[in-house]
Order: sequence, then structure tokens, then C-alpha cells
Amino acid sequence: MIQALRRNLMREFLALESAGGILLVVTAVAAIVVVNSPLGTFYDRILQLPVLLGVGTFEINKPLLLWINDGLMAVFFFLVGLEIKREALGGELSSPSAVALPAAAAVGGMAAPALIYSAINQGDALAMQGWAIPAATDIAFALGVLALLGPRVPVALKVFLLSVAIIDDLGAIVIIALFYTAEISPVALVVAAASIVALLVLNRAGVTRVSPYMVVGLVLWASVLKSGVHATLAGVVLALFIPAGEDEDGESPLRRLEHDLHGVVAFVILPVFAFANAGVRIETLSLDAFLEPVPLGVALGLFFGNQVGIFGMAWLMVKSGLARMPSGLNWGHIYGAALLAGIGFTMSLFIAGLAFEPNAPGIGDPRLGIILGSTVSAIVGFAVLRFGPCRQAAAPA
Repeated sequence: MIQALRRNLMREFLALESAGGILLVVTAVAAIVVVNSPLGTFYDRILQLPVLLGVGTFEINKPLLLWINDGLMAVFFFLVGLEIKREALGGELSSPSAVALPAAAAVGGMAAPALIYSAINQGDALAMQGWAIPAATDIAFALGVLALLGPRVPVALKVFLLSVAIIDDLGAIVIIALFYTAEISPVALVVAAASIVALLVLNRAGVTRVSPYMVVGLVLWASVLKSGVHATLAGVVLALFIPAGEDEDGESPLRRLEHDLHGVVAFVILPVFAFANAGVRIETLSLDAFLEPVPLGVALGLFFGNQVGIFGMAWLMVKSGLARMPSGLNWGHIYGAALLAGIGFTMSLFIAGLAFEPNAPGIGDPRLGIILGSTVSAIVGFAVLRFGPCRQAAAPA
């Protein structure tokens, strides 16, 4: 019964993420078209439109773009936190033997791209702020490409890539917390800490209704936003306290929230984020723009770094006997997955927005590298899995 439920959740998740990846492509292309049309000025004005939210003397006054990146993306990170908790409690990340291979691959997939970027941009302190941009994988985009391959792709490959991407997201969360934190506000941090204690009390008291967690979570988000730590991390922290056991109706609040949010995130939040952040002006674009150190480092990090890091670490783990090859997969599958992990679109755009001010002079546009590296990774990864020697070694898991 439980196994059947897990399989149904996995199939539903993969279907939503795949369709969401295709929609991300559409919205990203739409953003580029709009920003390079007569509507480009209107596009910029809308994103810079001030939006004020206040209660008494407390207020948050930010442009619409930052409400999207700090507010809507907090919901995305909340969903990521729910996925990580579910997988850690009873999913693909719950068994040390099962997690060894994707965990090692994910570490390689973060380290190698960052090293390539750093090698290209060493000596430039401003450019080095973007070292983490290529160290991210877009789950939705990657699974969207796999969906185009249909039944040629074993389920075990989707699970492997999904596990790598989830661990990669966890690494990105840690990187954001450690390296992309602004000036700290002690008062706001105290409020955030009190909110976390309140969430812990709710969880330990066995409260299974979601509404109290959401109220405290809203206070946590606002205080983290004001503290200088990036507000999206509040979504991850909140997710860790959502009860995973059954409530009075026999449902798991964690699984119910995850189910309810998948569609909203895949078909609303991420497309809106992509549309707001992918608008690259190409009227005066030249080859030199792609060869500037920052976009070049991002593109090479995404494309080559993930190949070297993920495939290399997976090979070392299997050959050393520390992990086993998943049933039904061969090295062609692993190499194709390593290529698809080079699609960094959503998370890379997000980290780029933290690393650099918009239109920062003298470093080039990191979005050019993200689009180039992600596109080449998607095309080559699709070709390898479609035409390469990826016949299954056994029946799909």
C-alpha cells in the first residue's frame, strides 16, 4: 500500500515537473521576445513597479521583481524543503546505500562547475561573486527533456537524476545561506529565531493543522527578509517542521501540501520567475558578449563541469565498490544524465540575481552563459540519450 502510494506520488511528480520544464522554455523565450520588442520598455517598468505592504509601522517596500524573487520563490523553496524531507524520511534519500551514488554525483556536479568558473574568473573579485551560478541543476527543465524521450528512458534514470537534483538543491540552499547573506539585523534574527522555536513547539505538540504553521511561517519569512539572510531560506526552514505523519483525516500534511503546491509552482511560480528574469536584450549582442569571463565561465561550468563532476564521481563510486549502478542503467545513461544536469536555468538565474546587481558593469551578463550552457547541455544530453548506446542493461526499475 505504502509502496504503491510512493510510486503514484513519484509518477505524478515526474509528470508535473516534465510539463513544467516545457512551460519554462516557452516563458523564457517569451521574455526574450518581449524585452527585444517595442514592449521592452513596458516590461522593464512593470518589473520595477514599487509594491508596498505594511502593517502599522512595519512595511516592506520592494519593486515587483524582488517580490517575485524573494516572495514567490520562497514558495518554491518551501516545496523543495518538503521534497527533501519526504525523500529523507522514506524516499530515495532514506537509505545510505541508495543515496551514496547520487550524493557523490551531486557533490561532483557542484564542485567541478564552480572550479571551472573560478579558473576563468580568478583575479577579478567582482566576477568571483558568481562562482556558484553554474553549480545548480534545474529539475523541471532536466525532467522536461527526459519527457521528450518517452519510454526510451528507464524510470531508474529519472529517479537518479531527480535524486542528484534534489541533493544539488540542498547544496544550493547551504551556499545561499553561507555566501549570499547581506548585512545582518540582530533584531530581525531574534524574531526569526522565536518563529523557529514556535514552529518546533507546534511540531512537538502534535499539531497537524497546516494553518498555524503558515501563520508562523509568514512571520518567519518577513523577519528573515528584514534580517539580511535571503528570505527564500525561510521556506526551507518552514518545510522541515511540517508534520509527515497522518492527521485526523488519515492524511499526511507534508504529502498533501507537496501535492497541492506542485502544480502551482510548476505552472505559475517558476514560469513567472523565468519570464521576469530571462529577459536578455539581443539587439546589440555579439560573439564577444558570450566570451566575457563571467558568461563564459558560467556556460563552460554548466556544460563541461557537470559532465566531469557527476560522471567522474559516479564512475569512482561504482568502480571503488562504494556504490552500485542502479538496476537497468549503464554508463551511457549516467553520462546523459550528467549532461542534462548542466541545465541550470532556474536556480542559476536565482543565484545570479544574488551575486550581481542588474546590469553590473564590466563583467558581462551571466544570463547569456546560463542560457547558452543550459541550451547546449539540453541538446547534447537529449542526443546522447536518444541516439547513443543507452540500451537498458535490464528491465526498468
